[in-house]
Amino acid sequence: MTDGEVTGRVVVGVDGSEPSKGALRWARFVARSAGFEVDAVAAWEIPWAAAEGWPSDWDPERETSGMLHETVTGVLGSEPGVSVQELVRRGGAARVLLDESRDAQFLVVGSRGHGGFSGLLLGSVSAACAEHAHCPVLVIHGDTPPPPVST
Repeated sequence: MTDGEVTGRVVVGVDGSEPSKGALRWARFVARSAGFEVDAVAAWEIPWAAAEGWPSDWDPERETSGMLHETVTGVLGSEPGVSVQELVRRGGAARVLLDESRDAQFLVVGSRGHGGFSGLLLGSVSAACAEHAHCPVLVIHGDTPPPPVST
């Protein structure tokens, strides 16, 4: 590998939650260590119950894109030390992340996102990813920071 050559990708699920911020930090650590790029992925979908009654000026894709950008820059700063792509995809979070894992070297997810059951150790998205991803999965619990990167 030559300097600056990217040989793979680390996909990380981002929903703005604290566990997803931890996952983003770990994704950067893995990418830096291996010479990969980071694909920060946020998913959006319209709940079936809200499909008919949503405000006409609501743009869930734009809202999700804004959340993703704010989270990435808030966590990694303006110079993250690796190539980071921000990807917004329509669909359920588990399905989107599983699809993105097809050509990834790693998938990193927080143990729980914004979903409902706070007492669970593993949320439904992280559990689905751990069971069905097409690559190794790193599930980040809490706010455990990654080790420092040696230079």
